[in-house]
Amino acid sequence: MFKKILVANRGEIACRVFRTAKKMGIATVAVYSDADARAPHVLMADEAVRLGPAPAAESYLKAELILLAAKETGADCIHPGYGFLSERESFARACAEAGIAFVGPPPNAIAAMGDKIESKKLAKEAGVNVVPGFLGEIADTDEAVRIATDIGYPVMMKASAGGGGKGMRLAYSEKDVREGFEATKREGLASFGDDRVFIEKFIESPRHIEIQVLGDQHGNTVYLNERECSVQRRHQKVVEEAPSPFVTPKMRKAMGEQAVALAKAVGYYSAGTVELIVSGADTTGESFYFLEMNTRLQVEHPVTEEITGLDLVEQMIRVAAGEKLDFTQKDVRIHGWSVENRVYAEDPYRGFLPSIGRLVRYSPPAQTLRDAASTGSAAPQGERKKWSVRAEEGLSAAEAPSRSTDARIRVDDGVREGGEVSMFYDPMIAKLVTWAPTREAAIDAQVAALDAFEIEGPGTNLDFLSALMQHPRFRSGNITTGFIAEEYPDGFHGAPASEETVRALAGIAAFAATAEADRARRIDGQLGRRLRPPADWVVRIGGTDHAVTVSPDALVVDGAELPLAMEYTPGDRVVVAEPVDEDGEPLTVKLRRTHTGFELNARGASHKARVLPARVAPFAQHLKEKVPPDLSKFLIAPMPGLLVRLDVQAGDRVEAGQALAVVEAMKMENILRAEKSATVKTVNAAAGESLQVDQVILELE
Repeated sequence: MFKKILVANRGEIACRVFRTAKKMGIATVAVYSDADARAPHVLMADEAVRLGPAPAAESYLKAELILLAAKETGADCIHPGYGFLSERESFARACAEAGIAFVGPPPNAIAAMGDKIESKKLAKEAGVNVVPGFLGEIADTDEAVRIATDIGYPVMMKASAGGGGKGMRLAYSEKDVREGFEATKREGLASFGDDRVFIEKFIESPRHIEIQVLGDQHGNTVYLNERECSVQRRHQKVVEEAPSPFVTPKMRKAMGEQAVALAKAVGYYSAGTVELIVSGADTTGESFYFLEMNTRLQVEHPVTEEITGLDLVEQMIRVAAGEKLDFTQKDVRIHGWSVENRVYAEDPYRGFLPSIGRLVRYSPPAQTLRDAASTGSAAPQGERKKWSVRAEEGLSAAEAPSRSTDARIRVDDGVREGGEVSMFYDPMIAKLVTWAPTREAAIDAQVAALDAFEIEGPGTNLDFLSALMQHPRFRSGNITTGFIAEEYPDGFHGAPASEETVRALAGIAAFAATAEADRARRIDGQLGRRLRPPADWVVRIGGTDHAVTVSPDALVVDGAELPLAMEYTPGDRVVVAEPVDEDGEPLTVKLRRTHTGFELNARGASHKARVLPARVAPFAQHLKEKVPPDLSKFLIAPMPGLLVRLDVQAGDRVEAGQALAVVEAMKMENILRAEKSATVKTVNAAAGESLQVDQVILELE
């Protein structure tokens, strides 16, 4: 077995590999860029070596620097993680030439399967169904238009070396091809060092199924069942689960055996994934198409680990060390159900724009639940007063974590509180994984965990993920790759909340306001020691006023007593409200103080609550609303990033919908368009300039 492993990657996947390596007694080496000098993966490793500046092209993509780091530290193997150099044949070959084991497949298999164009040719020759398309190199945009027209719209343009949703553009017309072809080439070159693009027919209403394969260097190859990865946005996976609610045992066997045959045809060993596309109407398992083979560990590998009980990283290391698999296909089982959500630094309320910045608060679900159940002992005795409501014999908040004994939560991350989400790398903050005996229970565990996941600083997609988990169509299993676009055509505005939930939130807001008013009274003494804090409130949520009365024994909203039990210490960020009915689900609410009340996040939506004492509320109608300024005449940078291209200049006439500029952020290009017909008055930025959020790029008139 190896003595020391170097992980040629960063973030959560580096931490993930280190955890297994430490369990196996293998010493660890991290590499890092200047942006990651204090990152968790650096602190977690036994040794760490600086590579270079923040841009990946000057650090994590420098194979020669990584090999030098391995030699200097005496590492006898390298795990590439995913992304960066993980699917570079040249890197695997350079490792072999340096006498350092590559924890992954052999170079010839990477070459055969890593190139999307060549892999499709090989699969076709092997008798595997492939999606109709043009697999040759495309010279320019005009040729791309001719090819797309011949294939028939819609078509998908893909970077040959792409992956992870990057370097992909869907085109429904010639205009889309002309706008997107060059952008696809640039994304492929920037992210993978290869600007070749191929075009294939886009199969509408498809499901994205992938088969996990694992092989050793002795000719043994197995498939570890399937993952459903159909819930995607901009071709980037958002939700993954194992097994698939769509795949039948017959389909699983057919897909798995074909995936194994393809792997054996190229002499593949280690972990790999064969991605397939299937029509949602297909129930035979015979009409699936080969998309690509990812010759690396997938981001979503935890869900396979959860249902099989296997540690895929450990298996990869053992295979690289020359060991045989110690199980066969008949030993592979499916135990329970697992769901994974990717927590991204993006703002779903602003069109999923990338969001970067410092993690002012970062507390994963398990820790948050423990904090919510605590008694406030972090402060000296007597300085913090805990307010509580005990309606009848309600459950204590301290009992909340023990309610879901049949489910478990796993968080794979590579960040920490106080760290920074950088514009230089992928916007994924963490992977939230749940396991339960059934699919419904695993989804319910996701909703509870997402409610308890605390992140402050950059915007996140936590509310959106919770909304997905609660969506009736997702819960039914009737999903395709178009699910998000079809169900949220006008963007995301929060999950719909029931009247019961809104009343509960109004009660919680008033309850917190009472506790904080009492704290203020005790600190300054202005109300006198014998006076109680305000107990009657008017809480406005979503344009509706709710009358709330708070007492130590009851919480009354709109004249009806809420059967809730909860505790709150002034300054807390989380309240767990337990229903008296033991069959009910606890409501975990994240609170943030605002000028007039609270912002409450729960069950996939953000609610602004204005909380006023009942005697003051009638006067609120006389306050004038502040009208936001009209900024429509400016083209404003919606996120920090690089201005890749500026398509207009001062004096140009533009029409509504016309592309004005391209901004790159988090390795993705975003086209900014004109909202209305106008003339460009002034240009305030130049191509190649780094932009700040809300920076004015140009002014229209």
